[in-house]
Amino acid sequence: MLTVKEIQTLPKVELHEHLDGSLRPSTIIDLAKERGIGLPETDAEKLGAWFRKGSERKSLTLYLESFSITTAVMQDRQALERTAREEMEDLAADGVVYAEIRFAPSLHTAGGLSMDEVVRAVLDGLQEGRRKTGTEFGLILCAMRHESPAISLKVAELCAAYADRGVVGFDLAGDEAGNPAKKHIEAFEYIRRKNFNITIHAGEAFGTESIWQAIQICGAHRIGHGTRLIDDMKIEDGRITRMGSLASFVLDKRIPLEMCLTSNVGTGAVESYEAHPFPLFYRSKFRVFLCTDNRLMSGTSLSNELAIASQRYGLGINDIEKITINAMKSAFCHHDKKLDLIYNVIKKGYAEKREAWGL
Repeated sequence: MLTVKEIQTLPKVELHEHLDGSLRPSTIIDLAKERGIGLPETDAEKLGAWFRKGSERKSLTLYLESFSITTAVMQDRQALERTAREEMEDLAADGVVYAEIRFAPSLHTAGGLSMDEVVRAVLDGLQEGRRKTGTEFGLILCAMRHESPAISLKVAELCAAYADRGVVGFDLAGDEAGNPAKKHIEAFEYIRRKNFNITIHAGEAFGTESIWQAIQICGAHRIGHGTRLIDDMKIEDGRITRMGSLASFVLDKRIPLEMCLTSNVGTGAVESYEAHPFPLFYRSKFRVFLCTDNRLMSGTSLSNELAIASQRYGLGINDIEKITINAMKSAFCHHDKKLDLIYNVIKKGYAEKREAWGL
């Protein structure tokens, strides 16, 4: 079993982290004070605890409620650039060598910025962070399930417009229940015509129908969460004894699943770490890897997520390396960058650690 501190020294890949769910409490306090925004707490430690209350109480309502605070302080160029730069600094400090960070531009226009200006501000901050840390990034733009298809199409058009400046994927996020992905089919068709990348939040709080629709109707190349895929399996004595056509398709086609342990437990998507399907999927050779989702709301980090998997599921350094390579293979960057990071950064870094640790 590996500790958080040991895992922090290993190269890692983060593919599912929300920018507005990963701010530093101290930064929220600074930005709120400068902009005259009231906060529930003005001490950084107490504010961090306030943001974690939804996860600790297993309340999706409380968990989502806190995003109104983070988005409120991210409504101008200076705030967007700062939070994006600090996101890169925090990822690098955790040993992340490549990250795909996502956010919904439509949630940051209340201060008068256009969605185009919002995207440019975030990209500027991420690029500054890359220059400072050396960590590579891609930006994923999210449309929201509850918003109009016209807005999701505009987000898709922004993806294509900034495809050569750091945007690597299009996502659909938000409450699955009552908000089917197919409602946004025009945006997905546009993205596919542009030969672009799609990941969709699906199978987190809704069943296999959501995952099926994301893949077969909307053309998702990756699935965010996907925990409910277990509903398409028969499990006996901790092993899969039968799979339905959807689970078989996901396995056979190597469709990646972006899995988030602490977030899923905190929002009630799964009852406990022990009940999470990740270890079952991993042992059954699905293309799975671990992600943070929302570092602030879940009080976690990628190193912490991997340490939980090591301590609860018995994963060792070989497993963590495999999970990391699974993530890098599934990234939306170009193939040559994947190969460079896998062979010259990830494999090299793990080999050096094995030697240093006498493994």
